[in-house]
Amino acid sequence: MAIVSSLKRRLIGDPRASGELTEQVVPPWLGLPVFASDTLSSAAYATEETMIVLAVAGTAAVSTVWPIAALVGLLIVVVIAGYRQTIRAYPDGGGAYRVARTNLGEGAGLSAAAALLIDYTLTVAVSVAAGTAAVVSAFPQLTSARLVIALTFVGVITVINLRGVRDVSVPVAVLVYGFLIVMVAMIARGLVQCVQGCATVPFDQPAVAEVGTGLTALVVLRAFATASTSLTGVEAVSNGVGVFRPPAAANAAKTLGVIGAIAVPLLGGIAYLATRIDGVVAVDGLERTVTSQIAAAVFGADSSGFFAVQVATAAILFLAANTAYADFPRLASALAADQYLPRQLARRGDRLVFSNGILALSAAAAVLVAAAGARVTDLVGLYIVGVFTAFSLSQAGMVRHWLRERSSGWRASLALNLVGATATSAVLVIVLVTKFFVGAWIVLLIGPLLVWGMAAINRHYRAFAQAVQELGVAPQSRREINVAIIEDRVDAATAAAVAYAIAIGSDRVEGVLVPSGSRRANTRERWRTLAPDLDVAELAQGITTSPALSMRNAARELAAQRPDAFVVSMIPETRSDTWVDLARAHRGAQRAKAALVADGRTVVTNVVAPPGGDGPYQVIEPVQHHVVVLVNRVHTAAMRAIAYAQSLESTSIQALSVNVGGRRSGEILEAWQTLGVDMPLDIIDSPYRAVVDSVRHYLEDFEPDGQYAVVTVVMSEYVLPKPWQRSLHNTSVLQLKSALLFQRGVVITSVPTRLDVLPRVRLLRPRA
Repeated sequence: MAIVSSLKRRLIGDPRASGELTEQVVPPWLGLPVFASDTLSSAAYATEETMIVLAVAGTAAVSTVWPIAALVGLLIVVVIAGYRQTIRAYPDGGGAYRVARTNLGEGAGLSAAAALLIDYTLTVAVSVAAGTAAVVSAFPQLTSARLVIALTFVGVITVINLRGVRDVSVPVAVLVYGFLIVMVAMIARGLVQCVQGCATVPFDQPAVAEVGTGLTALVVLRAFATASTSLTGVEAVSNGVGVFRPPAAANAAKTLGVIGAIAVPLLGGIAYLATRIDGVVAVDGLERTVTSQIAAAVFGADSSGFFAVQVATAAILFLAANTAYADFPRLASALAADQYLPRQLARRGDRLVFSNGILALSAAAAVLVAAAGARVTDLVGLYIVGVFTAFSLSQAGMVRHWLRERSSGWRASLALNLVGATATSAVLVIVLVTKFFVGAWIVLLIGPLLVWGMAAINRHYRAFAQAVQELGVAPQSRREINVAIIEDRVDAATAAAVAYAIAIGSDRVEGVLVPSGSRRANTRERWRTLAPDLDVAELAQGITTSPALSMRNAARELAAQRPDAFVVSMIPETRSDTWVDLARAHRGAQRAKAALVADGRTVVTNVVAPPGGDGPYQVIEPVQHHVVVLVNRVHTAAMRAIAYAQSLESTSIQALSVNVGGRRSGEILEAWQTLGVDMPLDIIDSPYRAVVDSVRHYLEDFEPDGQYAVVTVVMSEYVLPKPWQRSLHNTSVLQLKSALLFQRGVVITSVPTRLDVLPRVRLLRPRA
């Protein structure tokens, strides 16, 4: 564990305090490369993909690339103008999701969010694949390693973004501005050369078969739809307004305008040179990209200029994914805050970035890259459906906004957004029609499924909140404690469990043994030698029942027999240096623990002891027993955990809440006083949002050693009826259990509260 922590610190740096969040904002000159890399980089492959589409109509049809690029440039201007309106109307950010949800309703908001999540994932996949293509163009001998190169860069970009916005912005700025300098130099030199006659590609290009099907309207529309990939990333600034230095909205709008002023001539320049330079070929699977062919013609195939273009293009294409990394985690966080995605995505990590969102994006993009073999053409068919869905909903939402607000200048703003909504909706229809059979149908299938999933998560969270509210928070009374020490062997950990059960003042202690294999013969005798005064039951493993399920069934029967008592399933564990050793030594106990927690009918306690050899073992009670109850909310489950803690015999008892910067600590303190809970409450600040480390340091003050002093950490858990529902809760509890399991002298106890049935709620709340 220490090695993993050290490696993490080396890769992403030391944690940052919550108070440093205001220092993570960037000026426009740094914000531009962070958010513009996707839009600017698309110029490097959009022209090539457009030419590939037009090639089916014959080589003469490729000349239409330039007018198509001009039309796409006009579309960029319209969309950017519309999003500048969005930034002014919604200066706190939120982009298409916020605009659509506020003005068009819940369903439209989720549709926009799903479209953007898909688009951001594809942005990473397409950008990395295109960057890999640029590398392979410069070094064709690396063709066989295409997928390895792509996945490596996904990992590198992930680590870079985990370091934080400020750390990302400076190296990204260097590479993006370097790309602009190189590309401007290439386009300018190429245009100058074309005054007297454009250059010729110096490579031996493959012969392109003249298909001669003719330039039909469908081919032109399909080419236009492909060229429209140049608009990806335009919406990014509206989602990340909070990244900019105050005045954030003004700086974001300014940055978006500059992005448009750069992207349009860049796209047009490359498209113009691609049609004027003799010998430029675009064929699916060709190792040399169109950009590399233009660079070779303009600078020479062996020149430093050619390799500068290749390096800069590869860098910007890989960095284009950075736009998605800037926006996907923020959008996921907003959705999680609104309870449409798991709450884990709403939390900031060590470096004040939304780490879980970054990791989720990387995992999804890596799957796509691997599935497509890191080839752009296989991925671009899935592209831009999502982004134009979001564009259309956002612009339509702004139309509704101006019709409702009617503030100063609203008519001009309405007209601008109406033009944007009409244009982007028309392009969306074109994209759906022309790309349906080449991948758009996949997005049309995944999008609604994602919307349905987010709505289901929201419905679950609201049903859960209603169920918890209906239970109330009435104080729980002390109860009798019956302990069942459940094991598949008798060893030093079992002796420690017996000693602990006696030390906490259990009203009854008994053993439940489910031995297997060679242990079956002597397990009962070893128990009698260890604890002759305690009852023991030995369960035979059923034909279809594993030892773990046998242990769970035994605990369930005990709980049913003693409904008025806390029935404690005590799981002895041997302290190990690694998780591998632990799993090897106590596989049955580990499985039993998981089954017991999921069952939720008994309190589950882990007692960890160092290996004690072959015995004999002694039952030695600790002198001091301290109890710490972890509280993050005051609800029925927390009160049940408090009641269990108060039922234990202890030297001291204390409730602990870790404040990570929210309002929850104040709510806990108010509820504590209102309910008159008879237990001291400590609230400690965790400026680095490190709950696990804060709890670990707090426990160290008790100096637990497992012999003289033992600390029981009591945690409350809600046990839900379905496995997918459980994955949406108790993640902090699982992290604490994992971190504290090997801490000497610490006993981890889970006090469950079952929610067998959740109330039915509406799938989507209606909005005006």
